[in-house]
Amino acid sequence: MTKPIIWTLTDGHAGNLRQAQALASALGGAARDWHLETAAPWRWVAPRMLPGSAGAFGEEFKLSLDAPSLLSSLLAIGCGRQSALATRLLHDAGARTIQILDPRIDSHHWDVVVVPAHDRVHGDNVISICGSLHAVDTAWLASAQQAYSWIGNLPEPRTLLLLGGPLRSAPLNKRWWRATAALIGNAIQRDGGSLLISGSRRTPVWLMQAARAWLPQAPGLRWFDGDPANPYPGLLAWADRIVVTADSVNMISEACATTVPVHVTAAGSVQGRHGRFLGALLERGRVRTLQDLDASWPIVPLTERTRVVAAVRSRLTR
Repeated sequence: MTKPIIWTLTDGHAGNLRQAQALASALGGAARDWHLETAAPWRWVAPRMLPGSAGAFGEEFKLSLDAPSLLSSLLAIGCGRQSALATRLLHDAGARTIQILDPRIDSHHWDVVVVPAHDRVHGDNVISICGSLHAVDTAWLASAQQAYSWIGNLPEPRTLLLLGGPLRSAPLNKRWWRATAALIGNAIQRDGGSLLISGSRRTPVWLMQAARAWLPQAPGLRWFDGDPANPYPGLLAWADRIVVTADSVNMISEACATTVPVHVTAAGSVQGRHGRFLGALLERGRVRTLQDLDASWPIVPLTERTRVVAAVRSRLTR
């Protein structure tokens, strides 16, 4: 496989962009990132076609569909439903295409489809993975430790709490917070060390406020969406144990790529796709519940990118 021109195509949401960029960087270097703004009515039906679909993403994208010299050397990597229409159009025009996440239609519209195993998508060109694609590995963590060396000066053990948002079966309500805070607080009181907290755009305001005010005597840091200078890479790299809410497949997957214990709150109550994902991690012993916060066990980091890259290269050279 010769070195291609690589485009990533996403709606710009961080979770989708990170997955597309992680695969692009592993396959061959710098990529052009397209942040798609899909026009109506195509954004409502993507990746299904309607008359005039070539114009769904603006004039520049439309012109690229009629550029044979570009398309012959282009590898387009999409992540998310909106991008699936863009990569489908590029595939029909002659580019090689990879679509990440379940496109909700037959996989033959792309060269390769990479999906979480918990989505239960099957096909000759489908690569199933446990969790999500990301760049976290040994080298990434070492680089993050160097870039955020000041976090390493905080007292050990460093307990990292990653907060997402509520699910129907894991509501992250105030009752949940009281129980979670009590278990983590007891562990910090027993073991000492530092408390690191990172929220997401989905973290409810009341939970953000409660976490900011919680255990003020414990050394560490709290970061939430809107604060400057997100230290997330350094938090993952320097944590000695990680607690993460059950909602974010991306955060859980990245946490599981480290070499430290990972505990998922409310893991046993989550249903559907998320429940299948967490069940697989519990079964293979990579995560445990918060009730096992004082436990230690042999850790095998969960990293899927190397396997996916090898499978993608094999499929694209057939």
